[in-house]
Amino acid sequence: MTAIRPPNAPDRAASAAFPRLQVLTKRRDFIAASHALRQGTTGIHLQARKRGDGDETGIRVGFTCSKKVGNAVARNRAKRRLREVARLVLPEHGRPGWDYVLVGRKEVTATLSFTQLQSDLVRALRRVHP
Repeated sequence: MTAIRPPNAPDRAASAAFPRLQVLTKRRDFIAASHALRQGTTGIHLQARKRGDGDETGIRVGFTCSKKVGNAVARNRAKRRLREVARLVLPEHGRPGWDYVLVGRKEVTATLSFTQLQSDLVRALRRVHP
């Protein structure tokens, strides 16, 4: 029999390997990021901004895919892939105190190889943080 975890309890095994990223949910955070630094690659468009709220801990990330990306199935697939790429890349290459928004690209984000998406995000981060 397995132990039942409360719905808000963190998964200890997952959190030990990768620090949990905070997810942007407020529209004003997305808009603020869209007016800050931008860097485009083949598979991902990255928007990044340094938060000025004095909170230098943690990396916040948001994901968006417009209807240009495709139908709901394609948009959801693209966002799932963006979430996984961010989970793997941002803890190592992102900077604490920054907000990042990953924007899916039309017909590319959902079909590009996963390793290419990862290298695109790393390249974009290096250009944003020279």
